[in-house]
Amino acid sequence: MKKTAMIFAGQGSQAVGMGKDFYENSKLAREMFEKAGDRIGVDFKEIIFKENEKLGQTAYTQPAILLVQMIAYKLFKAQCPDVKAIYFLGHSLGEFSALCAAGAIDYVDAVELVHKRGALMQEACEGKDAGMMAIVGLDDAGVEKICAEAQAEGKQVWPANYNQDGQLVVAGNRADLASLEQTFKDAGAKRALLLNMSVASHCDILAPAQEPLAKLMEKYIKDTFEAPVISNVTTKPYSTKAEAVKLLKDQLVKPVKYKQSIQAIAPKVNMAIEFGNGVVLKGLNRRIAKDLKTVNISDMASLEKVKEEVCS
Repeated sequence: MKKTAMIFAGQGSQAVGMGKDFYENSKLAREMFEKAGDRIGVDFKEIIFKENEKLGQTAYTQPAILLVQMIAYKLFKAQCPDVKAIYFLGHSLGEFSALCAAGAIDYVDAVELVHKRGALMQEACEGKDAGMMAIVGLDDAGVEKICAEAQAEGKQVWPANYNQDGQLVVAGNRADLASLEQTFKDAGAKRALLLNMSVASHCDILAPAQEPLAKLMEKYIKDTFEAPVISNVTTKPYSTKAEAVKLLKDQLVKPVKYKQSIQAIAPKVNMAIEFGNGVVLKGLNRRIAKDLKTVNISDMASLEKVKEEVCS
């Protein structure tokens, strides 16, 4: 029996048309689209399948990603009920999908929760010229040193996403980030690229969203976990409601330690299954832990392929 981690990407993995193959070929997928849309008063077919502005708005991006991920997961579990996870793991928003897969929150409740999470994040960043920047080719210590020195000068810049060696995303005030572009390059970065984002995730700018989010999580998260979830904040497993609420509240203002999380679980699992659009985490895993086999389920064809590989 394979020791499996089930993993879920975060914001940035979305694309127009994601999940359409599921929708067209699965009654369950169509029902999930309808129930999720009814909960927050939107037509997810319009948001996800057609070019529109909403898919790029955090309050809609987050539930759209989670919905497609949970459809992929539920279709897989319907085909392979005996395949159990050792751990569930998500990148940023993906940690909420991990909670869903672990049974700690119903997917419809989670759609509403992350819809409101996205709105709270956007609200916290309003008027603050928030942004994020990808730093490529510089080690963690180099990025952390530059951020610490900038903070000492009064700038709002923080490490936000530890994705892989030589790829770290920083968050903060967009003007402060832009002012450090040459500093990062002078220190050895190959690229320092401002991202097309209007929020600054996983940094102190989101502090106003913490308490409102915690109240929502108290309402929706349950004390039932089929297997532990790995925390983005600590890289350690947790399996209680109290831990989930605290850690996901902290996650708003603390960096996502995805690289370190994969390094922590890689010796304990021999396969990871990525659910939802794209292969973002599969690509990262290949560079973080080359011996950890990662497969993905993003449409009916990949579902069938993974089913043949892991369910037999």
